[in-house]
Amino acid sequence: MSPSLVALIPAFDEAETIGQVVEGLRSHTDSIVVVDDGSRDDTAGVASRAGAVVLRHPQNQGKGQAVRTGLGHVLAQTAATYVLSLDGDMQHLPEEAPRFLEMAQATGADLIVGERRFDRSAMPPSRYHANVIGSRALSSFLGMPVKDTQCGYRLFRTELLRRMALRATGYDIETEMLIKARRLGAQIVGVPITAVYGTARSKLRPVRDTTRTCFRAVYYRYLEVL
Repeated sequence: MSPSLVALIPAFDEAETIGQVVEGLRSHTDSIVVVDDGSRDDTAGVASRAGAVVLRHPQNQGKGQAVRTGLGHVLAQTAATYVLSLDGDMQHLPEEAPRFLEMAQATGADLIVGERRFDRSAMPPSRYHANVIGSRALSSFLGMPVKDTQCGYRLFRTELLRRMALRATGYDIETEMLIKARRLGAQIVGVPITAVYGTARSKLRPVRDTTRTCFRAVYYRYLEVL
């Protein structure tokens, strides 16, 4: 039996790009779920017209909560083999989705993490240092090298997701999921993807969010009981 794949996209004010993301994924996935996290534009309408199932938060609750809402729906309503998570702003190219499934099938891994190649000359210095320093720090907590710990383009085996009790509401959801996957004994591998630096301002606040992520990493790794 061929593996089934559901794409999950948390989105906030992504009306300009979400349609392109959904349409680009349709030939690579069995279904697509978009969680509109209190957008002030027509993100939900554009995503729905493009073919996605849309869940809506009446107010913005944070990326982590949007991911958790989406996962709750996917795990309850589908029997998918894998869940592919990605952003809705076209910084993750939908045509690269097959790379994740191919890597999962080739390695048997439970979690495939996208690995962007960081170009110092093409990135704002704050974002470059936040990604590089954050990845090195988190790799030490994980006890294994992960080149791009903050990349939200990932493929999860649903069996692994069902064992995770997630609590993050913000950008630290990526850190929480990595650490808990590692603590649960999951096999984690990376796959190269394209780094896209658009003109839109990133919603991530590098210094504040990276600092918060490092503190939360300590909690998830050493203090929280699974």
